Order: sequence, then structure tokens, then C-alpha cells
Amino acid sequence: MTELLMKDFVDRAALERLQLERMQNTLDRVYNNVPFYKQAFDSVGVKPTDLKRLQDLAKFPFTMKSDLRNHYPFGLLASDQKDVVRIHASSGTTGKPTVVCYTQDDLGIWSETMCRTLEAGGLTSRDIVQIGYGYGLFTGGLGVHYGAERLGCAVIPMGGGATEKQLLLIKDFGTTAVCCTPSFFTHLIEVAEKIGLDFRQTKLRVGFFGAEPWTDAMRTFIEEKSGIKAFDIFGLSEIIGPGVSADCEAHNGLHVFEDHFYPEIIDPDTGEVKAPGEEGELVFTTITKQAMPMIRYRTRDISSLAYEKCACGRTLVRMSSVKRRSDDMLIIRGVNLYPSQVESVILDVEGTEPHYQLVVTREKAMDELEIRVEVTPQVFTDEVKVLENLRDLLSAKVKQLIGISAKITLVEPGTIERSVGKAKRVIDLRHS
Repeated sequence: MTELLMKDFVDRAALERLQLERMQNTLDRVYNNVPFYKQAFDSVGVKPTDLKRLQDLAKFPFTMKSDLRNHYPFGLLASDQKDVVRIHASSGTTGKPTVVCYTQDDLGIWSETMCRTLEAGGLTSRDIVQIGYGYGLFTGGLGVHYGAERLGCAVIPMGGGATEKQLLLIKDFGTTAVCCTPSFFTHLIEVAEKIGLDFRQTKLRVGFFGAEPWTDAMRTFIEEKSGIKAFDIFGLSEIIGPGVSADCEAHNGLHVFEDHFYPEIIDPDTGEVKAPGEEGELVFTTITKQAMPMIRYRTRDISSLAYEKCACGRTLVRMSSVKRRSDDMLIIRGVNLYPSQVESVILDVEGTEPHYQLVVTREKAMDELEIRVEVTPQVFTDEVKVLENLRDLLSAKVKQLIGISAKITLVEPGTIERSVGKAKRVIDLRHS
């Protein structure tokens, strides 16, 4: 067992002492170096010295994505500018980009947690890792890259897109592990089938998929179609990037690297901390980050926490896989709906492909939902009655699940636009 991997099996009492010490230092650091945090703490009447035990963190205010945008670009910097060695940023599709900065030590933490992520999926220095996440301002590509190199793997920095070249390198370079979004890998599966490439005839044996919510049904689809083992990974730029938590061979939740990131689950409406096992919004506090520490950062991801020792032997807390976000929720005729719910229905029905879109419109003050679903080539070329039966089955299952009717549109394979990054699942035209 490597020295880094040993951290995943630490005694919990020792871990909690370490967390408290690091959290106290972080609160003190931001209070004295970031005017935003000093004002935020003062406004609710707390000081860093009020943290006597881990549970006291609930006294402190939350940090929101809007706070980063309001203090764009470097207003939340807790380090001297000269100590910053890396700057990443979100795409800024909903406003100003969300900027995150790293010191050299921060990059060391990032590569460490990504190394532990890959080790949790069984990788060793003998593996060849092909990275299909984007490089650049997006944290995905470089985060995985440095973690794989720290583990001693050979790294193929392919980046996103270039589907046929991705497949060529998997075949010719002997790639053993691929890292990309699950939706992009399903696209690779689709193209591989068209060109006659069988992943089972390559050395590819494992995939690390993240950057978008995905379901257990999607994992089953990927593993059955490709023959690889699929692992879920989780992260977000504001906390570190990929490498916040990782799936293990037990597939019973993602282990949070809580020696660096302290998790909480809160009621998204009241902000109250929920008990272990209860579902709610995931909140993180960074307890070792230097450049831009985050205190109680609200992720909008819906999850739960389990503290029991995992079957794999790890003692780190497990967060349930993120299937949805609180801000992904659609409200249609008063009914709450998440895209992942529709995905679970689609992948449970034979004859469909894992490519779909939800189109929401408003007709005469009434919300209407259309679900566009790709079908397999065999079904598409079959008789009309087969398509009608499939449409009726999907319609019934969707209504049973969410309680409202939806128009099911079955479309030809390859019709729905593919994405090299995060899949666009929802088209909301109600306000256009």
C-alpha cells in the first residue's frame, strides 16, 4: 500500500482531530486575509475562535457561487498574488467566470487527491491513462493529468473531442484507462461499433467518469457495452477540481478525501445540517487550501453521507453518487422533475439508446414536456407497430414515475447532438 493510499484507511478519531486543527487554521486564515469572510463572519457574530469542535462549523455562514462572481476575479484570494502559480475559471455561461487560484502547495494537494482517486479504481504505475476531459481553463484535464503522473502512469493528454482519433489511440497505444464524461464515452461506444472496434479486443479495462450527473443504469450500460469497469469521480472547480471524492470497487458511494475537504449535508431550503444518511444539498469546506479557501460552499448537488466503514476497508466518509442538482430541477405543472429520473426510465427499456433530451414549452399557460429519445438501429428500421409499442411503454413508465404525461418522440440513431463535454439534457423554451 502506498503512503498516499494509507490516508484512505486512517483511524477516524485521528482524522477528526486533524480536521479540527486544519479547519481552525483555515478559518483564521480567511478571517485575517479575505475582507469578504471577515464581514460575513462578523455579520452573524462568529469568530474563528468559536470553532471548538467540528459541529461548530454550522455557526458559520455559507459561501455561494454568486460570492465568487461578485468578487471577480481575485477578491476572495487569501494568499499573496505572488504565491499564485495557477489560475482556472469556469466558462461563465451564466455570468462572469468563476475564478479559482492555486498555490504550489494547492497543486500538490490536487495531484495527491487525484492520485488517490485513480488508486481507488485499481490503477498502478503500469497503467496508460488517456484523458478525454478538456484542458485549458476547465479544471478537468489538468487535474486528472497531474494525478495520473503522480501515480506514475503513462499519460496521453488527448483532451476532448476527436472521437475517431481517441479510438485509434486506445487501440494503438494500448490505453488501459480512459477519463472523460460518461456521455462522451457512450458516444465513443457508438462510434466504435460503427467502425468495428470491439473494446474487449483492446487493453482498455477501466474508465473514470465525472463532470455530469449519471445513473447506475448508465454504469451498467457502459460496462455491458464496453467490457470495462466504470468508476464515478466527483469534484468541482471551487473546491479543487476533480479529486474531491472517488468511487471504489464496492460502488457504494464516493469516498470524500476529508483530510482536505470537510463535507456537510444541509436542507437546501432552511440551511440546517442534516443527519448522516439523510438526503440534502452537499456543502464543502476546504481545510488545507491556501490560495482560495472555501468556507461552507454550497454545491447545489443533492447527496447524502454515510460514515460506516466501507466494504473496501476505507474509513473515509462516503457521499452518495450525485444523480441531480437542486438547480437542475424542472417544475412542470407543479411537479418536480430531474433529468436523471428520465434517464433511469429510458435505460431500463430495451430498444433505446442513452441519448435523450427534455424539451419544455408553454402552450396557453400550460407547461408541456417532450422527451426525445434515440432508439437502436434495429428498432428504427423495424415495423411501425414496434415503434408505437415502444413509445407507449415509455410514455406509461414516465407517467408512472413523475405523475404527468409527456410527449415521447422516438428519433433516429445519431439525431441528438453529441457533446465532447457535459451533455445538454434540457431545452427549456418557456421563456424564449
